[in-house]
Amino acid sequence: MSVESLYIHIPFCHARCTYCDFDTKAACGSQLLSQGDAYVQKLLRRLRDADRAGVLERVETVYIGGGTPTVLGERLVDIVREIRGYCNPVEFTCEANPESFTPELAFALAHAGVTRVSLGVQSLDDDELALLGRIHSSSQAERAVGLARSCGFSTSVDLICGLSGQAMASWEKTLDRACALETDHVSVYPLMIEDGTPLSRAIEAGRVAEPDEDLQAEMMDVARSVLTGRGLERYEVASYARAGKECRHNIAYWTGKSYLGLGRSAASMFSSKDYGACAKLFDALDVPSGASRIRIVQLDDEGTAFDVETLSSREALAEDLMLGARMSRGISYDLLHRAAAVIPPSRLLGTLKEAVDLGLLSLSDSWDSLEAALSCDVSRSGPCAMPTRLGWLMGNQLYGMLWDLHKDARFC
Repeated sequence: MSVESLYIHIPFCHARCTYCDFDTKAACGSQLLSQGDAYVQKLLRRLRDADRAGVLERVETVYIGGGTPTVLGERLVDIVREIRGYCNPVEFTCEANPESFTPELAFALAHAGVTRVSLGVQSLDDDELALLGRIHSSSQAERAVGLARSCGFSTSVDLICGLSGQAMASWEKTLDRACALETDHVSVYPLMIEDGTPLSRAIEAGRVAEPDEDLQAEMMDVARSVLTGRGLERYEVASYARAGKECRHNIAYWTGKSYLGLGRSAASMFSSKDYGACAKLFDALDVPSGASRIRIVQLDDEGTAFDVETLSSREALAEDLMLGARMSRGISYDLLHRAAAVIPPSRLLGTLKEAVDLGLLSLSDSWDSLEAALSCDVSRSGPCAMPTRLGWLMGNQLYGMLWDLHKDARFC
């Protein structure tokens, strides 16, 4: 077997953002040159090992993230060319920051085979960018989006809302300006305060106000209204796209597809049937025979140390139900039918009913039809339960309810 999605992690940035707790290192000049070269060589060796294992030939989506991949310059182009030598993905995404996305690099990436660029814009207000520790300006961000579009890339921008002191008017202005750039895809996220980050320490010291969660929820709802009004449809809790421009790579994550991650802190996830061919890439880790899903995180640059998490079939299906509720397509009848094989149907239906009663989910059919579908030996196609507007806003509550289905009720 081979995987359909490949993730590559680049752990370098020109500067660390105040809110970031990712595995990245700030480096510039000769330090970045030497460390970047060494890292890329190790990464290329891992790619060649994966090719020899025969796990790359069916890759359909590639995503190079970080960190800031574009700080590598021409070495990033080398990685793209190497990957393209092993597979022919229909979607090839590269993350970029505006300040390091130069015309020369953009043209080289397009020629090498990148099809999609995801730009870390975060805000189009210069004061807000300074608070976040971003080193680009709003005008640089706008030029970067224009450059990406002129090179023929499908273009996505990331935006963050609910910053300390951010006014709704500023958020609406950022959304309007992002839409005016005619980008294909927008991801919106409420600012999360991670322990140990400079922003967390500033809040603890009283220098910066803590974000208002109610305001963040309101801002996420305003984003829904503005973006859908400008032709971008919501297909996941934080993701909006024009028709046909959804991120196929991220959809693979949300639908339980196996994927391979290479590079320090990159995560891989395999079904039990897909893991066998990839096991040699992880030094034959000791994985329990009953595992239904295997998640592996690479801990070093060389690919010799790993952290492993395994899920039982019940845990894997509870996770799929939770992820299904993140997407506008919702939870399918097919997924519900498979879940009922390992989760008691009465408990499954009880949780769905509770979510419907709370206004977090809506059903595509009647309860009688749903119960009949679960009792039938033949699975049924199409959506069964979809998140409501309240379900989007109260996502953590909804996801927690569905994830709790992995527990055996006798021991809860």
